[in-house]
Amino acid sequence: MSFRTKDGKRLAKTLRARASQPRVGERAPSDKQLRQYLKSAGNAADHSGLRPWRMITLRGDERSLLGAAMSEAHGDKRPSTKPLRAPLLIAVVGSYRADKYYKVPQWEQLAVAVEVVHGLQLLLQTEGWGSFWRTGRVVEEAAVREFHGLGKHEQLLGWLYVGEMTDRPKVARKRSLPDASLTSLRG
Repeated sequence: MSFRTKDGKRLAKTLRARASQPRVGERAPSDKQLRQYLKSAGNAADHSGLRPWRMITLRGDERSLLGAAMSEAHGDKRPSTKPLRAPLLIAVVGSYRADKYYKVPQWEQLAVAVEVVHGLQLLLQTEGWGSFWRTGRVVEEAAVREFHGLGKHEQLLGWLYVGEMTDRPKVARKRSLPDASLTSLRG
């Protein structure tokens, strides 16, 4: 593989090494560190500069409270322990601008939020933190939406589970690029 610059080669290596880390240790980045990471990751392509996303950190007992909201949504009596699998959860929220002034469709705004998360995950991994993006139908449940204090034009896109890399981090799968992934208009 040839790249024109060392920076391009380094970035390609980082992108290829990205892997979800479902098992993480007990340490997590501070809010100060997260703000620094988001200054970079938040520099996503953003039509009209809407910043249609926000992040909510959940630490300590807040994770247990989320587990209770998840259980309530499913009608379970015992709180879910899933949120306790990482010391830090970052709720990813699509915060869409729906007023008439903005002509950016919701799907474009969603794409911005997803791009920010991808950039954040790359930065976390580069800095030695493992992360895993968890989703599921539970993000649409009223009890879970209420727990996060979501507004009318907001959508919970899941949670990044974040913690220190374990001594056995998951290695990225080698993936080939299918021929159909890149075509030209004329054949």
